[in-house]
Amino acid sequence: MNNNTHHIHALELGPMENFVYLLHDEASNKAAIVDPAWDVEQIIQLARAKDIEITDILLTHSHHDHVNGIEHVLNQYDAQIHLLKDEARFWGAQLEKPTLHHGGDIIKIGESEIKVLHTPGHTPGSACYHIGDHLIAGDTLFVFGCGRCDMTGSDPEQMFNSLKQLRTDLPNRTILHPGHNYAPTDPTSTMAAQKEGNPFLHFEQKKDFVKYRMQVHDRIRSTPYTAVSKEEALASIA
Repeated sequence: MNNNTHHIHALELGPMENFVYLLHDEASNKAAIVDPAWDVEQIIQLARAKDIEITDILLTHSHHDHVNGIEHVLNQYDAQIHLLKDEARFWGAQLEKPTLHHGGDIIKIGESEIKVLHTPGHTPGSACYHIGDHLIAGDTLFVFGCGRCDMTGSDPEQMFNSLKQLRTDLPNRTILHPGHNYAPTDPTSTMAAQKEGNPFLHFEQKKDFVKYRMQVHDRIRSTPYTAVSKEEALASIA
């Protein structure tokens, strides 16, 4: 994905269809790698082929399938790790001098500015990264889906609030880049398409969202996720 100052490279890696992203600032030729996991050597080789220097590691959350390649990156680059303070507390890992953030912070990679959004629900310190017209969403928001809320540290009520904030604040033109490839065809999507067809963005009442997320969704849907109308979503919890 191109913008005037940056390019987003994506590789699908590992047995869980994870996306690992390289946020490349074209002016400086520096980049941040988002959620390094699985065969991260592939994305390192991509960076080397384009003479890109990896200077930073951005974590959307701390689950193993999103962080198991950190050591491999650090063995080859003196990269700074970034995550939310709430996630560092939840994770408890002994990281070497990480930069801890709060929602609203700005991370600069060369001339590119990345806004940190605190989006708890999947984990207490889950983050999305907003750069230009693009959202790197981790396991907060998928194409026509959202992250699980039945795990340690998960909270469906927090997820409802986080998704409501994304739905309200992000322009329709925003391009969603999820943490996993659960889409039927195109692995990315506009927020306009998500507002129209993502069932988790259809609920106005928190109790209805919680019922759908915790009791209904996993019984009636499986990947790849497809669009669901608001009428269908509401009918499923009746």
